[in-house]
Amino acid sequence: MDQTLYFRLLLIAVCSLSECIQRRYHYININKTWTEAQSYCKEKYTDLATVYNMNDMKELKNTVNNNLNVWIGLKNTSTHKWKWSLGDPVNYTNWGNEQPNYQTNCTFVRNVTWQSENCNREMYFICYNDSSKRYIIERSNKTWRDAQRFCRENHSDLTSVRNKTENEHIQEIINNTDKSVWIGLFRDSWEWSDNSDSTFRNWKSGEPNNNGEVCTEVHMSAQGQWNDAGCHHTITFVCHEDRLILIKENLTWSEALKYCRENHMDLFSVHLNMSEKNLNTVVQHASTREVWLGLRHSCIVGIWFWVSGEIVCDEKWADGNEPAVDNCETVTRSGAVQSGGDHLWISLPETERRNFICSRYD
Repeated sequence: MDQTLYFRLLLIAVCSLSECIQRRYHYININKTWTEAQSYCKEKYTDLATVYNMNDMKELKNTVNNNLNVWIGLKNTSTHKWKWSLGDPVNYTNWGNEQPNYQTNCTFVRNVTWQSENCNREMYFICYNDSSKRYIIERSNKTWRDAQRFCRENHSDLTSVRNKTENEHIQEIINNTDKSVWIGLFRDSWEWSDNSDSTFRNWKSGEPNNNGEVCTEVHMSAQGQWNDAGCHHTITFVCHEDRLILIKENLTWSEALKYCRENHMDLFSVHLNMSEKNLNTVVQHASTREVWLGLRHSCIVGIWFWVSGEIVCDEKWADGNEPAVDNCETVTRSGAVQSGGDHLWISLPETERRNFICSRYD
């Protein structure tokens, strides 16, 4: 077999098996108040733990591995905001007349328009399956939270409705039911310490009871379900450590690679299952228009590859910036990501100076 072809096939195989952890949890077996725990986590790691989904919840439980109560980073701010259960930004709504009712916190669709309702009312609901890109109407009556739990266990989540086209599609699905149907829009005042947009909640039944308790503890003895608690209590806690760190120092690509390997793990490589939202959140704080990634071009093989060893599997090059490289024998080019706009990839001479992203662990 041609040596160049063999090398490409080998890299493709490695790429298809790549895995990536977005954050690591660290159990701290010291009793502190919520505020003291928050300060400790910010000093030693990234912040008090943020939980994005049930997989994170399982990882957190495995990290703690006992039946104690532990602090996580969710706190009540007293400022209510509408949010999608899936975590999508709320850029579109279709409220009916005199809606929403700000005494209620969950949303249903009936006759095209949206209405807010008490979350304990039971009705049909629509799930969304991210793998199949399908909407699934469930014709059984559940409370909003039970519907959310069902959708997360059997599909992805309660559906978001992000624009007029999606709203019309949802209406087509429910037209012949003559029923009110839950969607994933809800309102709460709980925010994460690291200001993340995670809308994941895993409250115990009847919680939060909003009895002046504004911090969140996880009851490990109750399958990791959550309870609102007084922040002054002293219990153990969980920190998280983000995989990515933005370095706001302008270095060449080779200098950035050296810096990351000496101070962290490596210049960051984008894996197949890397959350784009996580990467985009980091790069938008850069002070340069582009940010170096661990993306490199090989003149010998004629391919782009990641410094972690994977071939480029999912290309996101900006228009007019295709990966073909001219004069690569004289000008070595490396890859960066736009810090604004659509966060597409840019090919630059490696001698350019830019901010860069390091990975903290493998």
